[in-house]
Amino acid sequence: MDKGQNTGGLMSSAGLVRYFDAEDSNSIKIDPKTIIATGVLIGVLIQLLTFVA
Repeated sequence: MDKGQNTGGLMSSAGLVRYFDAEDSNSIKIDPKTIIATGVLIGVLIQLLTFVA
C-alpha cells in the first residue's frame, strides 16, 4: 500500500454515524423489554405447538 494512499475508512463511515445518531421524532419507540418478552412468548408458543403436534 502506498503511503500517500487514503483508504477512506474513517471518512466513509462518518455519514453513517451521523445518520444513525439523528433521532427521528416520527419513528416507533418500543421498549427493549417488550422485544425480549415478545421473543420469549413466541419461543414458548413454538415449543408448545411442537409438543402438542
